Amino acid sequence: MKPLVQLALDFFAPPAAPSPAPAAALPDAATVVRFSHPQANRQALLGPAVVDYLFRRAKRRSIGFVVTADGLVVSAPRWVPLPEIDTAVRDKSGWILRKLGESQTRQQRMADARIVWQEGAALPFLGQHIRLELDPGHRFAGSGGAALDAERGVLQLALPGHAAPEQIRDTVQAWLMRQAKHLFTERLQHYAPQLGVQWTKLTLSSAGTRWGSASSSGSIRLNWRLVHLRLSIIDYVVVHELSHLRVMDHSPRFWDTVASIVPDYAALRGQLKDEPIPQWP
Repeated sequence: MKPLVQLALDFFAPPAAPSPAPAAALPDAATVVRFSHPQANRQALLGPAVVDYLFRRAKRRSIGFVVTADGLVVSAPRWVPLPEIDTAVRDKSGWILRKLGESQTRQQRMADARIVWQEGAALPFLGQHIRLELDPGHRFAGSGGAALDAERGVLQLALPGHAAPEQIRDTVQAWLMRQAKHLFTERLQHYAPQLGVQWTKLTLSSAGTRWGSASSSGSIRLNWRLVHLRLSIIDYVVVHELSHLRVMDHSPRFWDTVASIVPDYAALRGQLKDEPIPQWP
């Protein structure tokens, strides 16, 4: 089997709900765009869009706007009257609609990345897609019941054709985690000397939203799901965490340290935030 690096190169107790905002004339049903928060208690008509949003009072000095995966959340001090809230929402309409659109697109991309665990399913590995092939005739000794045929882009699993989806998923996850441990070790060993740091331990993480962490003792934690992504993005995360062994904050000096190894870290950081990857239990 080719080395993994070479393969990559190849391949967030509201009070009682306030009364709804005054009704406004809705646009034609054929052209209306609707964004609805599941806990919405107010509504705004913003151009061609109807936005049902969650409004809550909070201890803050100004009106705040946050777009989450559920939709728009507006928070305001208790002394701000509702008409002023409505005006602020309208004034912020451009930003609100842009963020809601981006969130909707992101959620759709995540849904598209969902894997149906069966023969022939595809999943991303090091930025490329590999296909699952059930191969009950092979034991793949020493490889944990799975082996990658890099030339064909196929991950062969020593499972029967009637294997349950959960069995297929668990076998694939175990294989991916083994690849992650091996690859991350390679990249840590490659970049640590360039940064003049020494790491002491690598631990795989399954965190939902955090890709990595580093402690002053030299212990590094990296999310195994990074193996879905391109090597350049993985390297950015590795360098990011190793740089914390020199600067334990996100000061300009820290980012200068990252840039000394990964000059295009800002672009890679953005790609890391936007890249859809399969959701794991």
